[in-house]
Amino acid sequence: MQKLALSTINPTHVDEISASKKEPDWLKQIRKNSFAIYESLPPEVSPLYNKYTDAKRMNPSEVSLVTESQNAIFDALKPRLAELEKEIHIIQAGTNIFRINLPEDLKAKGVVISSIYDAIQNNPELVKKALESSDPKEDKYTALNNAAFNSGIFVKIPKNLILDKPIHIVSCISPDGTSTISKNVIVAEQSSKASIVQELYAPKSTSQQAYLELLTVDAQANSQLAMTTFQAMDQSAVNFSTRNCTISQDAKITWYLGLFGSMLSRYRTNYYLDGVGAYAEDAEIVFGDNEQSFDLSANLIHKKQATEGKVVQRSVLRNKSKSLFKGMIKILEGASQSRSFLSGRSILLDKDAKSDAIPGLEILTNDVKATHSASVAQVDEEQIFYLGCRCLDRAEAERIIVEGFLEPMSRTMSYQVRAWIAYLIESKWAGRDLVLKSDENLRAIVEVEEVRYKEADQIETHYKYR
Repeated sequence: MQKLALSTINPTHVDEISASKKEPDWLKQIRKNSFAIYESLPPEVSPLYNKYTDAKRMNPSEVSLVTESQNAIFDALKPRLAELEKEIHIIQAGTNIFRINLPEDLKAKGVVISSIYDAIQNNPELVKKALESSDPKEDKYTALNNAAFNSGIFVKIPKNLILDKPIHIVSCISPDGTSTISKNVIVAEQSSKASIVQELYAPKSTSQQAYLELLTVDAQANSQLAMTTFQAMDQSAVNFSTRNCTISQDAKITWYLGLFGSMLSRYRTNYYLDGVGAYAEDAEIVFGDNEQSFDLSANLIHKKQATEGKVVQRSVLRNKSKSLFKGMIKILEGASQSRSFLSGRSILLDKDAKSDAIPGLEILTNDVKATHSASVAQVDEEQIFYLGCRCLDRAEAERIIVEGFLEPMSRTMSYQVRAWIAYLIESKWAGRDLVLKSDENLRAIVEVEEVRYKEADQIETHYKYR
């Protein structure tokens, strides 16, 4: 398939993708059916959200697609990849898998980290189950991903295996100006445990590039997944992500999401609590400036009894940036004794910044606890004045207020995640490249965060230096 704009894609091009990858008939049919649905749906399906969404800021005539992009990494990202060389990782460059590092002993135990195309050959049942679990009628871009994905990542943690080290997933758009539609699948089998860190990057570009993702997570019975996502793409890029998480009996998913880059971020996350005792916790941090737009949707769907879900979102907005937070708690019949919490809060640092929040509840049974809240406020001038009396200028005062605004979320994170988030916020505030790297700034932040909430360590340090 030659380079073409998303606005011109048609069924013939979808067939070319299938033919180039020699895909099985069941996948060809999924692509065909999904493309017909993609063409029929508007950018925002819900009439309630339609007037708020900025999804139309993605220009389909600028977003270019190919079957195979340039297999290269842009220069600013190379130091980060060098740091990860000995870690467990998979690196996606455009439509290609640039590098995989998986120790032989983990391969022998059944851990799989591969491209989605290798998984279609070696684990077709798991991939087919993941594709069939996503309903293309729910969202236009879910349908597009099912129809036209040109890349993807597959991770499987085998039954009863506990991974001590995290799996790093790094995805970057190709420097050749093309976009990526990625089908990503993560499977945590029964009683397994793992942590996964996902990083998204994009090079500077004069035209729109896009990373359009559909990520399916299957947390099987009694498994535990600790997920962390950092989106640090250049502000010329667009990032759409749909995340469908099925959580079985006594399984647990915690997900920390930090959105810092791209001109337009549209994240739709669905947690299907589909087993007794299933648990989901989602913490989302947004830091926007210039004319960035963040469109976030988080849905907790309680399908079985005694399940628990929690979503907490915080947005910090500068200049003319804007955010939209849409959340829904659904507790279905038969999901009694469930508990659910949904909260979205925003702080506006400039008069032209804007934030909207639309939380909702849909309760279809009794004996449950569910609550939701939302708030939007400008920075408190009295706090600015108070800090100014302590010889801090306005910029320094705003940074301290932002740290206090985000602090309640920090308590549930590991010190490493807190350090990464603090580093990216500091980098963005200072106008530096948004790439994680172990420089002096990060090491200093890690040293602080490692003991932040360890009161015993703080007391010991106090007596040590008396």
